[in-house]
Amino acid sequence: MTIADLLHVLRKHIVTAATAFVVIFVAVAAFTFLSPPKYTATAELFATYSGQSDGSQNSNEMNSGASYLSTQIKTYPQLIKTQAILQPVIDDLSLNMTVKDLADMVTATNPTNTFMVDIAVEAGDAQQSAQIANSVSKNLAKQISSTLYSDDAAKSPIQLSVVQEAQTPTEPSSPKVPLYLAAGLILALIVAVGAALLRDVLNTKVDGVDDAKALTGASSLGTVPRSALMEEHKPVVISEPSSREAEQIRRIRTNISFLSPNTNDHGHLVVITSTEPSEGKTTVSVNVASAIAEEGKSVLLIDGDLRHPSVARVMGLEGHVGLSHILSGQASPRDIVQQYWKPNFHILPAGKRPGNASILLNSAIMAELIDQALTQYDYVILDTAPLSVANDAAIFGKQADGVVMVIGKGVADKKELQSTVEALHTSEVPLLGFILNLADPKKITSSNYYYYEEGASSQGRGHRAAKSRDKRH
Repeated sequence: MTIADLLHVLRKHIVTAATAFVVIFVAVAAFTFLSPPKYTATAELFATYSGQSDGSQNSNEMNSGASYLSTQIKTYPQLIKTQAILQPVIDDLSLNMTVKDLADMVTATNPTNTFMVDIAVEAGDAQQSAQIANSVSKNLAKQISSTLYSDDAAKSPIQLSVVQEAQTPTEPSSPKVPLYLAAGLILALIVAVGAALLRDVLNTKVDGVDDAKALTGASSLGTVPRSALMEEHKPVVISEPSSREAEQIRRIRTNISFLSPNTNDHGHLVVITSTEPSEGKTTVSVNVASAIAEEGKSVLLIDGDLRHPSVARVMGLEGHVGLSHILSGQASPRDIVQQYWKPNFHILPAGKRPGNASILLNSAIMAELIDQALTQYDYVILDTAPLSVANDAAIFGKQADGVVMVIGKGVADKKELQSTVEALHTSEVPLLGFILNLADPKKITSSNYYYYEEGASSQGRGHRAAKSRDKRH
């Protein structure tokens, strides 16, 4: 993963990353500032070796003594935590604690290549830490120097001398606020990045335009927000022409107009499909067709999803008779095509579900129907079955020089979408672009919206919007 990929993941899951960062950093900060202060006092002792002979020591004896001292001094960190050393300290200072409690407060270390012993005591009271450190050091020196042997007449060859008494600390040794906060900051950053990466790995659904672009390699034709207005039985450009949702549909209409060059002798076939059901392709098809008709173009919207007809239901039309009757020779287009909203906007419902939908849609009658419609309409919008259900869109896509994919945010599966795009590529059907549906309204940029005068009729407002767009484009 490159740095650019990492930044993309962080930007996509910025809420998750920010939440994880704040939680970890606040937890570390709370621990830092709420922890009671502790003070550390340190006393230093120096160990010497003196032989048993009365005369001066020779070099061999000195080397042997140094080796013996080095071996013994390494045991002092464990020896200092024993009852023999600590119980006298508790009695001397009248401490209200056990030997185990005191052992947890005391630490002895032997600096490398020295005969020094450092005794550090960490306590909640600064003065008490110094008192305990001095008492422990004196008791250790006494024990090592005088009671190493059971025979009192024998002199211990090791002598411990206190060379530096512990002083009362003036500042707490813990918590170390700058260090803890710096560590918390680093930890919070690591957790935030990890949370974003984990969220991205676990999220198998398309989460936005960037995901769709990366998976399809196609351009975005627009974004449709998740909205209750899109669920009504009337296109949003008709029911709420001044709404934000209507504006997004008009932007998609403008982008679709650039997919094919303008010609006077032949209309444009726009095949709209999706990878899976429930991504909202029919809702998008209905609204896009309505927006094109609003602009004054002649439009025929065909419900080509014979397996699951939806156009008539979404638009609130009678749909018992439709395309399936034409393809089976039971009716002619003149008898079935319905006018909707404007004289230039016609609907061809799917009709009843046939048992041989694939054969009917791939028939010569269907191809002839589309060819004939393209000579009569500026745009023919064909709503087809999802590609995970049938391959109809790929067949019609060759006739239309490509397909338009509706991708439902949080619905489309990443692997399924990638497989669909690969299948289209194998079939040599271009993906002209995608429309992200069910998007978060808050993440859609808001600019250049259309504004209408209060009290104006829907038709008049539509004409003024068209004039406004003509001026801008």
